[in-house]
Amino acid sequence: MNEFVRIAPEVRDALAAGRPVVALETAAVTHGLPREPLASEPRFFADPSVCEGVRAAFRGRPVHAALGHALAAAVRGEGAVPATVGVLRGKLVIGLSAEETDELAAMREVRKISERDIAAACADGASGGTTVAATILACRLATPTPIRIFATGGIGGVHRGFAARPDISADLMAIRDGGTMVVTAGAKSILDLPATLELLDTLGIPTVGLGRAHFPLFLSPGSAALPTNASAADADAAARIFAAHRSFYPDRGMLLCVAPPESDALPVETIESAVAEGMRECERRGIHGPEVTPVLLAAVARATGGASLRANLAVLVHNAMVGARVAVRATARPH
Repeated sequence: MNEFVRIAPEVRDALAAGRPVVALETAAVTHGLPREPLASEPRFFADPSVCEGVRAAFRGRPVHAALGHALAAAVRGEGAVPATVGVLRGKLVIGLSAEETDELAAMREVRKISERDIAAACADGASGGTTVAATILACRLATPTPIRIFATGGIGGVHRGFAARPDISADLMAIRDGGTMVVTAGAKSILDLPATLELLDTLGIPTVGLGRAHFPLFLSPGSAALPTNASAADADAAARIFAAHRSFYPDRGMLLCVAPPESDALPVETIESAVAEGMRECERRGIHGPEVTPVLLAAVARATGGASLRANLAVLVHNAMVGARVAVRATARPH
């Protein structure tokens, strides 16, 4: 057993019994979301498919702290067990409790932890939110069996301006080598999406569109200009494709690409215009590397009058629900 890894009994018992488990990241809890209550809910939260626990999570809590509770509630509402992943006081925890999620959200000195950062964070006794890459590592380390379904918002990918300054997210290699289905709304809109899709193809990562055959653009639905490798009509079809994928490549991951809920999706033209302005701002201020992302996200938030936050929350909750549906159908299938 790894001394730096702790698995919640509920998650361990569910994996041992073959019950559905969905991993959830915490980078969105610790970084990038407002630390005040939500001014207005995403329209998607009024959908009858969204359980009351999701709406209740945001009452009286800051947005960043509410998110972890909302995602766990969304997974439970579909009949699966949530495994919220984070690093807490030097331990990679697979299955944070509600109290631990609150503790992590309340911390001011907290790290954003990718796969490369876990060893140093644990050795330092630090705490932090896990990115896509780090959460996939947690899925692989889960016992008695790995976690096979992970729901997130948008994955990382190839950054704009790659030709001048190579910058590719660690998420992509982690997805390929993780053996996990990652339920995502595509790559973040601030990235070079055609280049990201091309690299996914080069790495042999299958992209399966849910109910459509093209790659979503995180907060926007996307278009046929970015086709996926395959499509699945529903969660049951997605579970069948993943089972077949694992029969050929048991240690390789795949993407289930889920468009944002129509009620909160944003026009792609609005996003592109905002990102272009953000890139010009970075150029004027000489900003490069990891510092570019916050500037671009701020530009999108300004251009949408806060609608990007509501769209982001709708995407995260919807993907958690979809991930749970796939996990339930995958565990119901004969092995």
